Amino acid sequence: MKVNVRLFGSLREAAGCPVLEMEIADDGSVADLRVALGRRFALVQELGARLRLAVNLELANEDRALSEGDEVALLPPVAGGSGTPKLFTLSDRPLDEAEIVERVAGRDTGGVVTFVGTVRDQARGHAIEFLEYEAYPEMAEREMAKIADEAALRWPGTRVAIAHRVGHLEIGDAAVVIAACAPHRAEAFEACRFAIDTLKVTVPIWKKEVAVDGEYWVDDHA
Repeated sequence: MKVNVRLFGSLREAAGCPVLEMEIADDGSVADLRVALGRRFALVQELGARLRLAVNLELANEDRALSEGDEVALLPPVAGGSGTPKLFTLSDRPLDEAEIVERVAGRDTGGVVTFVGTVRDQARGHAIEFLEYEAYPEMAEREMAKIADEAALRWPGTRVAIAHRVGHLEIGDAAVVIAACAPHRAEAFEACRFAIDTLKVTVPIWKKEVAVDGEYWVDDHA
């Protein structure tokens, strides 16, 4: 059977394409596909357990059976409409902190806490020129929603909105904005910290740092 494999970040560059078609046995699993990809791309083996696979927009275990036409996304370690505004968005345009706060603020809000992550000019001992962000859009927004749902369970009455940039970012640009509101300030602070800490681990967004002495994909969530 054939499955469609989507590639991001360093894997996309290694393969030279964003999508490829792989043929595996009819009773093949995620583990079988990983082995086949490892034979084809050394980077798959190098990433090892840090490389996650998603099947049809959901993270999948190694024993997950695959079916004809499945979309399988290879997720390297992450760096980290119209009408009613969406709570969770990706954008190649500058982020507006006030607009993101408006997504969640209301008459029941006693505290609003925001986090704005910006591009700095130094990282890992390198002088940074600019950053590039790449995302798996459909899954990224879904994972952002899961973060907000978990925050609401932990701190009832809390609402969270998240916006992240993709594409080319200059020094000083805002890469991510998180707004958390709650009836009381303590819950808003906790929810905002939880959201950014979790986003850097679970949301499929990848960062390339372009420095004066070279460029590299970041996979340590800094």
